This record gives sequence, structure tokens and C-alpha cells, in this order.
Amino acid sequence: MKWLSTFTAAALGAGVIAGPIAAASPSVAASQSTTATTTAVQCTSKNQELATKLTNDIAKALESRKSMASVSFYDAPTGTRCTSDADKQYDAASVVKTIILGALLYQRDGNLTPEEDALARKMITASDNDAAAALWKQLSDLMDPKKPDPVKIQEFLDKAGMHDTVLDKEGFSGLTQVTANDQTKLLHLFTGNDDAVLGSKARAYALDLMKDVQSAQRWGATAGAPVDSVIHVKNGWMPRSYNADVDLFDRGDWKVNSMAVLTENDYDSGMVVLTENNRVPEGHPTEEGMDYGIETIETISRAIYRDVYPGVEGYNPSRPPVPPVSPAPAATPPAAG
Repeated sequence: MKWLSTFTAAALGAGVIAGPIAAASPSVAASQSTTATTTAVQCTSKNQELATKLTNDIAKALESRKSMASVSFYDAPTGTRCTSDADKQYDAASVVKTIILGALLYQRDGNLTPEEDALARKMITASDNDAAAALWKQLSDLMDPKKPDPVKIQEFLDKAGMHDTVLDKEGFSGLTQVTANDQTKLLHLFTGNDDAVLGSKARAYALDLMKDVQSAQRWGATAGAPVDSVIHVKNGWMPRSYNADVDLFDRGDWKVNSMAVLTENDYDSGMVVLTENNRVPEGHPTEEGMDYGIETIETISRAIYRDVYPGVEGYNPSRPPVPPVSPAPAATPPAAG
């Protein structure tokens, strides 16, 4: 069964600061949420024990990883929110496709043409890059066809309050800079009840596509999610080449990102984990970098769901088959999934 508070309403209303920060006095605590903090992880919740446990377990999941990772998680029923370096910008890879989808639905007020519907479905459910490129171009100013300026996507970002997202003006959508916090805002838009940005028809459509993502791409922030929830997901992965024109930090690096939201059966939670610098050991298969990023995300994901939904059967995604990827030529964007 899902986590249920045993606290009284009065107890839930009393905030407490846990972790390395000293407990607040009763007069201060009364107006606060329960909060726990470590070096890089911050969690708030209606329940002090849950906030503290999540903070410690997320920090433990992160400390063993050599790659860089940022986390943003919320669970509405428990009033829980956790972040770790959630305003850091990362190359989006294919999680940018959720932004393209949101912008398309915003511009069309949820009413897509058959052609747009076909492209959107391929873009999200199969992470089709050609479909994403076609929609990116459609939502752009084409004064310079070689560098389509995604002005209509920017309109959507401004309306959605995703101010830390920076679109790639060279037309390489996977190099768009995203943050875990901004992608969480997008999940809230898809699952919320506010029609100011996306109407109910558009929101339902977006969630339907993320629900139907093919099985080989349902890894990541879905790992450990309650199997009685409806799981919506979109992942992104992108290797960087060893070419001399690529920044030293990025050479041989895999960017691996995942975002998921749980709905129905009283579930209302969202998780975004962004990672980079997932290295391939010298002489090892190229796909080991992607595997390391996925393992990082799933270690975090399982820890969070285990704490928030103890005793619930968790989803166990399969790992995707990853073919070897050749470094992209210097004049082309990196291949992204």
C-alpha cells in the first residue's frame, strides 16, 4: 500500500528542521514544512522521518557515482519535495522532445493536424530524431534555414516559467540546456489542472504519449515506481565525440537523462534526473557510458520510491540494447536518443 501518514493534522502542520541543521524553536517551526538537508540534497515533507530518510538515501545514492547528476522530485500526496543541484544546466539530449511537444500543443491549443500527431507520436514514443527536427523547424523562424530560430518554442518556455532552459539557436535541439527544476515544471504542467498554459485536452495527449513510450526506452526514473501506478516517461541519451573541437570535459562523455511522472490510483509524483560525464573506460565498449548513466539514475530512482512507497511492488525496467555509436563528425551535432 502507499505511504500513509499516521500523524494528526496538528502534527502535520508543525514544521521541523532535521539533518545537520539544528531543530527550530517551536515558534519558528510552526510556520515551516519539515525539512532535511545534507551537503547537496534538500528534502521537505509533511513528515519529518520521510524527509530525513529521503535526504540521506538520495545522498547515499549519489555519493558512490563518479558522474555528475542533478535531481528534482515531488510527491503531492505526502507533500514531499527533494532537489539536488536542480538548477544546473545540462545538454538535454532527447528530453528536449517533451519541450517541443509542449510548445506544439501550446501553439495549436491541443488541436494537432494528422501530420503533427504522427510526428509527435514518433518523437515521444520512439524518440525519433527526424520527427523532432521537423517539429522544431515548424516552430521556428526560418529566416536562416540553416539555423532555424525556435521562437515559438521560446514563447512556450516563457509562458511556462521555464526561464533556465536555453534553446540551441544552431538548430541542434539535443544541445538545448535544461535543468531538473525546469523539467519538473513541465511535468507539473502535464499533470496539473491549470489551463493557463495547456488545456485539459493537450495535457491528456502529452501524458498519453509518455505512457506509450516503447518498452526499450522505459528505463531510468521509472525504476522502482509502484506497479499499480500509471507510469509516463521520456528519456534522453547522447554521446560526445573525442574530436579536438569538443570541450575537453565532454570528450568521450555520455549525457543520460530521464523524467517520469506517476498518475492515477491516487498517485501524483514526478522525478527528473539529469546526468553527464558518464565515462567509457579506455578499451571498453562505447555503450558502457550509457549503462553507467542509466545505473546512476535508477539507483536514485529506486531509493526515492522505496522511501516514499515502502512495501509496494516496484517496476523493474529492462535495459535498452545500445548499438556502438561512432563519434560524430566535427561539423555535425552529436547523435542523440
